[in-house]
Amino acid sequence: MAALLGGHGAGDDAGAVLETLLARQTAHLEEMLRTPTPVVAPAPAQVRGFRVRLDLRGTKPPVWRRLELPGDLTLPEVHDAIQLAMGWTDSHLHRFRTGGDYRSAYFITGWDVEEGEEGALEDEVRLDQLVTGKGDQLWYEYDFGDGWDHVLSVEEVLDEPPAQVRCTGGRGACPPEDCGGIGGYRDLAAWVRSDYSPKHLPDVFDDASHARDWLPLDWHPDRFDADEVNAALARGASAAVDGGDASRPVAVVAELGDLLDQLSRRGVLVLHEALDRVPWREPAELADAEAARVTRTYAEFLDVIGDGVRLTSAGYLPPAVVEAFAERSGISSWWIGKVNREDLTPPVGQVRDSARALGLVNVRKGQLTPTAVAVRCRADPQSLWRHVAARLPLGRGDFERQAGWAALAVAGSGSPMEGWRDEVSRILHGMGWRIDNDRRAAPPAGSPTLDVLTTLAGAARVGWRVTGTDQGVAATARAVIVQS
Repeated sequence: MAALLGGHGAGDDAGAVLETLLARQTAHLEEMLRTPTPVVAPAPAQVRGFRVRLDLRGTKPPVWRRLELPGDLTLPEVHDAIQLAMGWTDSHLHRFRTGGDYRSAYFITGWDVEEGEEGALEDEVRLDQLVTGKGDQLWYEYDFGDGWDHVLSVEEVLDEPPAQVRCTGGRGACPPEDCGGIGGYRDLAAWVRSDYSPKHLPDVFDDASHARDWLPLDWHPDRFDADEVNAALARGASAAVDGGDASRPVAVVAELGDLLDQLSRRGVLVLHEALDRVPWREPAELADAEAARVTRTYAEFLDVIGDGVRLTSAGYLPPAVVEAFAERSGISSWWIGKVNREDLTPPVGQVRDSARALGLVNVRKGQLTPTAVAVRCRADPQSLWRHVAARLPLGRGDFERQAGWAALAVAGSGSPMEGWRDEVSRILHGMGWRIDNDRRAAPPAGSPTLDVLTTLAGAARVGWRVTGTDQGVAATARAVIVQS
């Protein structure tokens, strides 16, 4: 080297040699780091199916699912199937690989493209272009933070592809989202299997109550139900046909969307299931006559109070006004006893309370008066209906708001009104609400929103015995839920 670099111009020669060596080293390093392009075979002329075993790597005992998949599923559809079969909530990024090593060839997603990454896009790649025979494998990583790595192994090739994805077996519950990966899952599983022994409480929690509140409702690491998995897969397939997705049937208002996301992260899908029953293709508008019918009770209340009435010293409506409204609305035809005192005629008080919550009346200096919006709307049924819908759900606390959304979901589905309370109570129980920490007792369904919905359905005229399906109320609920 000394002889090579010696003599005239040695400095220039040394620089050239070093530059060459550096370039070679850089090229070698780039070659080592370069991700290979995945090999994609042509799509076969005949579509077959695959019986596969999907394993969540690193779990002991193993968490797995046995699935039957049509070969012509695209990778995004395989992603959906894995999410639903495992019980994930699709809250994080994912990646398909053709090898078990993290440096193996992989497919990029639409999100990767938006971030400027180049590569083979997963969207148009079919499952049967990547696996063809028994023993073939495909790797799937979900949540790059927790690092949930799955391997899909072909157990059998089916001559006839299944009409839709189905689960025929499995073991173990899906780990809770964001639990810290395999290590966090093992700690949680050990604690639950120990019957929540304080000795096994994971260090990340302040106490057992904190951990129980964080865990999905009734989660147990050894629980698996193939019927539940297939029900989730069927809902996902139905949502895909309707142009939606498994977790969000339509574009919903922001507050409801946030609640659905929050419940999904806990693995609670009862509200999603209620919304799945809503006929979203049905209209969410009312004709003038229908708007007048559903808002009739509130219009009558506004007519009776006129420009305003002075309340009694106890803050109630005066007897003459109670009688007039009870007669006008139909309450007097079924209420037992005199209808001249608000405190002894709860249906009158309920209408007044909901009218106030809806912003139709207010109380100032002992006077109950219509609000400015009520004055503008009371002669225009469409405007009154739109105002009522825009105010729902009512309430400020978490329970009132969530009970309101549950009531709207049930009403929007067209469910018979005589079953509303039981359905809403069941949904609230599934969402985790309890009476005095009794995990078995379902909470009451009552809420200000449910009061409004029954009033719109004509409860003042028939008592609290509203029955059947009221299409006008169902359309009102859909109008509240759907993002305009």
